[in-house]
Amino acid sequence: PPPPPAAPPRETVRTSNPDSHTAELPGVPGRELLLLRRLTAFSERLLGIYDVERILESLMDEAIEVTRADKGFLILMESGEPRVRVARNVSRENIEDAVEKDRISDSIIAKVVKEQKPLIVADALDSPEFNKSESVVNLRVHSVMCVPLMHKGDLFGVIYVGNDRLVNRFEPKSADMLTIFAAQASLILQNAMLVNDLKLDNTELRRKLEDQRYGDIVGACQGMRDVYKRIDKIAPTDISVLITGETGTGKELIAREIHRRSPRTKGPFITINCGAIPENLLESELFGHVKGAFTGAVATKGGKFQAAIGGTLFLDEIGEMPLQLQVKLLRALQEKVVYKVGDNRGEPVDIRVVAATNKVLEDEVKKNTFREDLYYRLNVVTLKLPPLRERGEDVVVLGRFFLQKYAREFNSKARGFTPSATVSMRKYGWPGNIRELENRLKKAVVLADKPLLGPDDLDLKPENLEPIMPLLQAKEEFQKRYINEVLARNNGNRTKTAKDLGVDPRTIFRHLEKLEAEKSGRPLPPEEGDELL
Repeated sequence: PPPPPAAPPRETVRTSNPDSHTAELPGVPGRELLLLRRLTAFSERLLGIYDVERILESLMDEAIEVTRADKGFLILMESGEPRVRVARNVSRENIEDAVEKDRISDSIIAKVVKEQKPLIVADALDSPEFNKSESVVNLRVHSVMCVPLMHKGDLFGVIYVGNDRLVNRFEPKSADMLTIFAAQASLILQNAMLVNDLKLDNTELRRKLEDQRYGDIVGACQGMRDVYKRIDKIAPTDISVLITGETGTGKELIAREIHRRSPRTKGPFITINCGAIPENLLESELFGHVKGAFTGAVATKGGKFQAAIGGTLFLDEIGEMPLQLQVKLLRALQEKVVYKVGDNRGEPVDIRVVAATNKVLEDEVKKNTFREDLYYRLNVVTLKLPPLRERGEDVVVLGRFFLQKYAREFNSKARGFTPSATVSMRKYGWPGNIRELENRLKKAVVLADKPLLGPDDLDLKPENLEPIMPLLQAKEEFQKRYINEVLARNNGNRTKTAKDLGVDPRTIFRHLEKLEAEKSGRPLPPEEGDELL
């Protein structure tokens, strides 16, 4: 039988890199393969660079090299209009005049922008459609290629290259190569632009966060702004301050901020939780003891009062202090002298006292569990912290703050919240306030396996959210709170409150009767038809 026909010759190419494992590839024309390898190396080189201007120039230089063009322009869409961002020649020099005059926003560019398809004009001067194009006339190019830069189906720019000599006219293969290059360039450029946008977003977020901070305290709702204004006034003085608010509202942070902004800022800030220490040890913790004062007192030791000399003493949970010790605390505050347990010699102390409680001390005074004279000694100025549920957008601001903090600390993937998560955060009642929010965020960040945290990550299921009440009930609740706020502002003056609210004084009396009935458990008095709303 005749021998089988010889196989067609294979075109092979050898790269300049002797270590390449793909030095010879069958069936790929030599120049195209070299260009593809060059494009791959170029892409790898640029993917780690996020300087957009530098990338734009490098992309344009490479496009000119790949297509053997004399000059090129990289154009990005800005507000829907094409704008020249880079104009380069074959010598890798900027064509400043072209950038300044933006002379190539013409019919060639317009066609590519409209159709979003590559365009090659082999002989521009001979083309009836484009021979009067501004770029052809002003830049004296004979052959033109223009390809779109696409991202997720949307055009965001174009690459335009031109040749000055007809002998170097572009061919369809050149257009194919530039199209491939444009696709890769789009990925590199979008990657850089995304990183830059994230940097700008983070910078803006940090700026906004700074605007919403007061020292170490995060939040800018009106209730907190009122607190900040009072701190500005009382911090420079030495008067005693009582901080009230629910558990987890940040009372210690407020106390530290008062200290930081006071003349005592270089002195110590000493804190003691009056509810966490057994009664038989609390006096020693506060005032110190002498050797042998009680079993286990093997040496003389100073207390928190002595440690705070020259600075601030923060008495947390002051409402938990036993009555017997309240007498000694009052004496120390009045005389500025303390007595160690087992000693009858007083020690002068120069300190400022800031106290905090989550109890209503007026009620504790009525119940005889808190001394009235001590209450007035501590309560020279009161700072009432609003609960988190009343702080509006602060809950999201605080959430982002804790997310960033713990994402850095635990090297977590978490970067933000889903829209449904932010809605759930706003709707949830947060009985544990900021402490609860922080703990939930810490847990979510540690367990996160995706960049955006959802409601489930924060354990904010629908059943955890506050129930929706009927509109009539919501109106009544708002009316009750609002009247109480205005009454407090008017120091309980009912007539002035009625005048401020524009209602009959009987409405205010009726409101107070209802409150008394609710507190005592008595039946509500009969309705008289007086309504605020």
